[in-house]
Amino acid sequence: MRKGFDSPMGNVTSNVTVFPLSAAWNVQTQQMSNRSSISHFLLLPLAHTQQLQLLHFCLFLAISLAALLANGLIISAVACGHLLHSPMFFFLLNLALSDLGSICTTVPKAMHNSLWDTSNISYEGCAAQVFLLIFFLGSELALLTVMCYDRYVSICKPLHYGTLLGSRACAHMAAAAWASAFLNALLHTANTFSLPLCHGYALGQFFCEIPHILKLSCSKSYLRKFWLIAFSISLGLGCFVFIVFSYVQIFRAVLRISSEQGRHKAFSTCVPHLAVVSLFLSTSFFAHLKPSFISSPSLDLSLSILYSVVTPALNPLIYSLRNQELKAAVWRLITGRFQKH
Repeated sequence: MRKGFDSPMGNVTSNVTVFPLSAAWNVQTQQMSNRSSISHFLLLPLAHTQQLQLLHFCLFLAISLAALLANGLIISAVACGHLLHSPMFFFLLNLALSDLGSICTTVPKAMHNSLWDTSNISYEGCAAQVFLLIFFLGSELALLTVMCYDRYVSICKPLHYGTLLGSRACAHMAAAAWASAFLNALLHTANTFSLPLCHGYALGQFFCEIPHILKLSCSKSYLRKFWLIAFSISLGLGCFVFIVFSYVQIFRAVLRISSEQGRHKAFSTCVPHLAVVSLFLSTSFFAHLKPSFISSPSLDLSLSILYSVVTPALNPLIYSLRNQELKAAVWRLITGRFQKH
């Protein structure tokens, strides 16, 4: 029940007192489709009423603040705690940085649009959002794969742990994870935004995402799109196969441990990582590979929020629940700060 709406071509005002948000969004799309050059995209609104948009703003604010606090505590605890200077916690620090980046890429713009009752994002802002999101999500997948290798060496080859996962080797693996994610994001962003768009400018998502941008493309280069999607799927499946193979070897090694206490300790170091991997891969794969007949705007929106916002916010909680060393380090960090003040 709006009296007007924002348009990239200027402020347009209507005298109609009853004007649903979906209708306004469609009118904006039709107006923008006549433009010869692209300056803005239209993002999918999170809700159709101002009250629900304010509710989404509050929920996103709470999630982002919780994620910032939790990931910030993990980063500070690992960086400042001498007892946590090990490969596992070094990779966990990198994962926390990736989670923070993922949330900060999508949530602030969604909060801004909900608060100011708009749906616009600039062309440059959309390109930056695509690049950063692919970069941080790709680095998260690469880091989870590296962390799986850390668990594999720790349990299956403990005598070679110091050799295979020394400080230099860990730095090289982390650098390779970030560099591969950067190159992957650069390739996808350059390829996507080099395609001409002629099917409107409305994205069916609350943030800029490549599949929704490709739907607007009028390019006949289907082979180019195919290789882009095939490359992403190959990377994801490659990491997935490596993780599955590693955990098969890990479980076989754990079951050979004669001591029940030893088996429990080995499993306890793997459960948080396995839970994070399962949550991340299941939500990401289902969001992008689900059958078209079960696809709907509400389902797509829920899945995208789940893998791009909720999962990075839950990772610190999952890792800290069963890790006594991490909880102790965070507690020492918090109590030390209070004692200083």
